[in-house]
Amino acid sequence: MDKVKKAANSGQFRNYQQEEGMEARVNAGEPSYTKAGTKLKDESKLNTRYLLETILERGNLNEAYKRVKQNNGSPGIDKMKVESLLPFLRQQGESFKQSILEGTYKPQPVKRVEIDKPDGGVRLLGLPTVTDRMIQQAISQILTPIFEKEFSTHSYGFRPNRNAHQAIKQAQAYISEGYKTVVDIDLEKFFDRVNHDKLMYLLSERIGDKRLLKLIRAYLKSG
Repeated sequence: MDKVKKAANSGQFRNYQQEEGMEARVNAGEPSYTKAGTKLKDESKLNTRYLLETILERGNLNEAYKRVKQNNGSPGIDKMKVESLLPFLRQQGESFKQSILEGTYKPQPVKRVEIDKPDGGVRLLGLPTVTDRMIQQAISQILTPIFEKEFSTHSYGFRPNRNAHQAIKQAQAYISEGYKTVVDIDLEKFFDRVNHDKLMYLLSERIGDKRLLKLIRAYLKSG
């Protein structure tokens, strides 16, 4: 019997787009993050109680802004263009940050975009507003180092310093070793169907800042 090896497909993060669930699949009421909020048994969580302040630091926000500007994506439902983001931040940046810290900020719904698939049909994507794109990017920049160590060494997609070329090179190495069987697995409509409660629980195992968890939950529920 041939041995089986599999490598993850690779992709690139474009325009901070995220697939949009057609319906919100979350329970009513505010969830409880007991594991992260009380017993911080894992030392890696000891410094995650105030992650929101780290996310909103000037340097991190500046880097997030540069990434959004570089990608130059289309406007969201509020029709704000990327070039309007800097004037907005200069005028309302402090109150914008304060609303996030106080938990009163509400992410706007994403704009539904249909993209044709090569094999027919369409892929539904959600395009956030430029302000939400910047905040999401700022969050990602801080959380990525925390969660990177959780990923398999065989995972090449949507990760820093990893790409499709590395996946191909590894596949060629497997072929040279004599492996002949390829297993291709795809989770259809994953972002439409992922269980938000389970996702939030897994995040709470590493994140001790309840305000940040609440913000992430708000993005999941934005519609």
